[in-house]
This record gives sequence, C-alpha cells and structure tokens, in this order.
Amino acid sequence: MKRFETAEKAIEYLNDCHWAVWKLGLSRTKDLLHLLGDPQKKLKFVHIAGTNGKGSTCAMTESVLRHAGYKTGMFPSPFIERFNERIQVNCEEIPDDDLARITGIVADAADSMDDHPRHFELVTAIGMLWFAEQKCDIVVLEVGMGGEFDSTNVIDPPEAAVICNIGLDHTQFLGNTVEEIAKTKGGIIKPGSAVVLYDNVPSVCSVIEKITEEKGDRLYYARDVDLKPVSSSLKGQVFMAEGEEYTLSLLGRHQLQNAKVVLKIIESLRDKEWKIPLSAVREGLSSAKWPARFELLAEDPVFILDGGHNPQCAEAMADAVSEYLPDTKVTFLIGMLGDKDYSRTLDIISPYAAEFVTLTPESERALPASELAETIIKKGFKAEAFDDTDEGISCARSKGRPVIAFGSLYMAGSIRKRFH
Repeated sequence: MKRFETAEKAIEYLNDCHWAVWKLGLSRTKDLLHLLGDPQKKLKFVHIAGTNGKGSTCAMTESVLRHAGYKTGMFPSPFIERFNERIQVNCEEIPDDDLARITGIVADAADSMDDHPRHFELVTAIGMLWFAEQKCDIVVLEVGMGGEFDSTNVIDPPEAAVICNIGLDHTQFLGNTVEEIAKTKGGIIKPGSAVVLYDNVPSVCSVIEKITEEKGDRLYYARDVDLKPVSSSLKGQVFMAEGEEYTLSLLGRHQLQNAKVVLKIIESLRDKEWKIPLSAVREGLSSAKWPARFELLAEDPVFILDGGHNPQCAEAMADAVSEYLPDTKVTFLIGMLGDKDYSRTLDIISPYAAEFVTLTPESERALPASELAETIIKKGFKAEAFDDTDEGISCARSKGRPVIAFGSLYMAGSIRKRFH
C-alpha cells in the first residue's frame, strides 16, 4: 500500500494530480469510490450548489445539525488557510495522520486506474472515506463547481438538494447565461430529495422548478420565510423569522438571505423526521463561523476580510459597507484572479473607496498586482501594488481608515494568518 509519512507528502501527491485537464463526467469518481467500497452509500447528505453563498449556507446548516446532537461531516471548498479544512467532522478538521493514511488508501486505488482521477475527485474520495469511517449521521456537502458533473454528484439522492444564489461565474464550463448555469447546478436534484431554493431571479427559479417537477420532488422556497431584521453591528445581527428571534454571527444582509435558505433546509429535514429542536436552530445560527466572509479581524482600526471574487460578491460587499460603515470611505486591499470580471467588480466597490492597495493572490490564475493597480488608476483612483503580503497589509493599515481585504479566497488565507 502507498504510504505517506506526513500530511504534507499526501497533499503533494494530490497537488501533483492538478496536471490533468478538467473533464466532464462522473465515471472516474464512481469507479474510484467503487474500488474503495462505495463509502458514500453509507452516508446521508445535504447537497449544496450555487454561485455565491454555498459556504455560508453549509456552515450554518452544519452548526444547526451539530447542535441538534447529530454527528456531522462537512466538505467545504476551497480551504482558506490549510488543506485539512476541506474535510471536517463535528467542526474538527481531519487530523494530519488520518489525512496521510486515507490519502494512501485512495492513491493505491487511483493509481491502478487507466484514467487517473483528478485532484478534486481524489479529495472527494478522501472525504467520503473519512466521513464513513467516522460514522457521520449526516454530511453537509458543498459542490465544487457546477453541479451535474461535479464529483460530489456521485451520491444517491440526498436528504435535501439546495440551490443557492446563482450568477455568472465559470462561464467557460457552466454556460453563458444564468439559466444555463441554473440547469447545470440543478443536476444535483434527484428523485426522492427535498429541493430548497434561494430567492433567485424568476428565470432561474423557473429552471429549478421544472427540474424539480420532472424529478417528482417537493420544492421549498426560501422566499416564503417571513424574515425581518431587528438589529446589526460588527458583532453580529438579530432577526425575526416566523415569530421567533434569532441571532446570526455572520455579517451582511446577504447572510440573512442565506439564513432563510437554512431555515427551509431545516424544515425539509424535519419533514423527513430529523429531530431538530428550535434551541438547536438558535444555537447553531448564533455560533456558526465561516472565515473570510465579511469577517472582522481587527477593531482598531477596523480590518475586515472578505473572499468575494465576482460582481455578485461585490454588490453584497457594497451593501455591507453601507450598513456597517456608513458615510465612510475605506481602503481596499484587493487581489483578484485574471479570469474573473475584475473590471465590473471594481466599478461596483469603487464608490466606497478612498484608495486601493493591490496584491497578487496565491494562484496560477492570479492577476498580477501591478496590472490590477494599472486598471484601478485608469479608473481614476489611487492604487499601490505590492508583491509581499505583509507590506501590502502595512501599507493599507497606515492610511488611517477602515481596511477591507477583498477579491479572492486565494488571497484570504495568507492575510488571515497574519492576524492570528
């Protein structure tokens, strides 16, 4: 059997499998899991797809289920600071020794296949093995990209198939319109699942409604939740829903929309006879943590980290700045990937900016900091570019204004580490 002495060696093996071009289809993942004894068939899932809000919805859902007394698995993507974040049981990352051990088991099976599995397919298999070994009651499973052909879609019908906010992203793979993208993401819907739908635009809702009807499933609309904000600050927010008061640790009005999705997920699970008391919902929402989503890292001066990376995220960011920092110009510490719509993103957030400091995210797809700064300057704003993260943070904080680090999850991890 292949053995990896450390988690670092195991991760090196997984990263070496980035060489293969991404290909449509689930056959490799299915074959790999079959060689491993089909661990996914021993598990139950809440399967969550969408363009934005998947991670936050996963975190809130997992927290509620854990507070209800269930042993939870969570499979978020991507990680912020360390790989182990991607595979969690009861909110605890997979230990290094177990990651090395299980990667060895998966590698043995993968290396025996003629069509070698790709990176995300291998990670999916590692997660399934760990969750089955740990005898999780339920796994909150985040789709990596798309839905229909995503590796996570090898599972049997989940307890709930969840479609979060849908926008234009990964258009080279998923489609050029939100309706095409919705159809791809709706591929996670299977006969026997409850379907939970974010309050998307009508054309997206129509696509999901049609798929749900074809599969014979029941559709739960987040828009049906009667939610009213009560108060909000950088410490958290309070809202009323269906006559009950809740505290939410996550910031931003967009998180209230995600919370409506979570409340409908819980309703759908209760209808399938999962025991989830109101106290668990309250405790789960108030204690849910999701890093790098309008996360307050420092108060004096204010330093906020957000991994948003597309125009939809920028709109949520602009709304949050208006809510939490009214009548205030901020310093944006920003880095973006070259394949994102960074020009439109800049147009959305620039009215809130005093100046920009640019960084290069840790990704081969990164837009160089100098190139991003040139784009910003052409739009009429001040911008300074840095290759070193520490220098960029120091420069941004020296301006004497609130700082918002924004633009890519691939930048968020290195910034977050500095504040630990």
